[in-house]
Amino acid sequence: MRGGNLWQLGQSITRRLAQAEKKNVTRRCFASEADLKKTALYDFHVAHGGKMVPFAGWSMPIQYKDSIMDSTLNCRENGSLFDVAHMCGLSLKGKDCIPFLEKLVIADVAGLAPGTGCLTVFTNEKGGAIDDSVITKVTNEHIYVVVNAGCRDKDLAHIEEHMKAFTSKGGDVSWHIHDERSLLALQGPLAAPVLQHLTKEDLSKMYFSDFHVLDINGATCYLTRTGYTGEDGFEISVPSENAVDLAKAILEKSEGKIRLTGLGARDSLRLEAGLCLYGNDMEQHITPIEAGLTWAVGKRRRAEGGFLGADVILKQIESGPSIRRVGIFSSGPPARGHSEIQNDKGENIGEVTSGGFSPCLKKNIAMGYVKSGNHKAGTKLKIVIRGKAYDGAVTKMPFVATKYYKP
Repeated sequence: MRGGNLWQLGQSITRRLAQAEKKNVTRRCFASEADLKKTALYDFHVAHGGKMVPFAGWSMPIQYKDSIMDSTLNCRENGSLFDVAHMCGLSLKGKDCIPFLEKLVIADVAGLAPGTGCLTVFTNEKGGAIDDSVITKVTNEHIYVVVNAGCRDKDLAHIEEHMKAFTSKGGDVSWHIHDERSLLALQGPLAAPVLQHLTKEDLSKMYFSDFHVLDINGATCYLTRTGYTGEDGFEISVPSENAVDLAKAILEKSEGKIRLTGLGARDSLRLEAGLCLYGNDMEQHITPIEAGLTWAVGKRRRAEGGFLGADVILKQIESGPSIRRVGIFSSGPPARGHSEIQNDKGENIGEVTSGGFSPCLKKNIAMGYVKSGNHKAGTKLKIVIRGKAYDGAVTKMPFVATKYYKP
């Protein structure tokens, strides 16, 4: 894909990220680039040709000197290093931190083994998704949580409100927001072999969703084997004063094969992996069941409930939701967010939430919500783009096979 099509891919991703940001930030007051927050790697990005754009109140690189297409392919073939320090890491501590968190999320936190984690969803009283998050049980009295940048303010306000009510009744839980740390995401086939050069710990014994505190390149880091691309990889929480040195070391040890990669390729990679972007594919009126995350509701939680919106969510598990998130292949131009989805009779059955051209598959892919009964793989449908209907079909996700490192 070259020329106008490549430009179109970049523009599509930029618009999609901007739409998600707009939905997550209730008030914009940035007069200039100077008003945006900057990560510890900001100057490093600029020096390496990063094209900086506003995202969730931060100045972040959307791409570097290579195209979004090339960056996406290189992540799958070799590897990518992302600065994701705009996301918010926090620790919950205390003997009651687990029962406290279980009031707010759908995961079986108590059932996690120490040093392991999972994807979960913070829900509201109606069962809608406040945010999706990766949580880790460090110990029985320490939970590490990473929430989305665009949801930081509302997430922290939500947690704080419930924490005050919980502690006022004698609950033992406190928190610390890790603004002193940066977060890097190292993704792709070379992630583990390259990172192994920088730590003495045997990474071959660390599996998907495992969490360790260890020395990496001379700094004490929180290391989680996870990511947002569908590839094997890690998220590394590093003291901010060590972030640039760690980024330099990773790039150097890879001998140029792992590249700095921006938000544009990160978005195309997550879409190929069938992963949600909060603000597009998940919102406060969408439940985890409608979003296809029934598997994230722990078995014990299904039996006991006890989290916000449990009545709605457990009823949907039993009876089925009225809408469902699906993957779509389509012809014509790439589908955009809010493109209408029709059945083969031309009747409206839903809406696209994310769409674009897949650099790996060389075809259009999209996600969206359709009325139940239209969600099975192979179902024919139409996508309306600029007033014209194009053929499409529901397909299983992920679009590109995931490569998580599991035993």
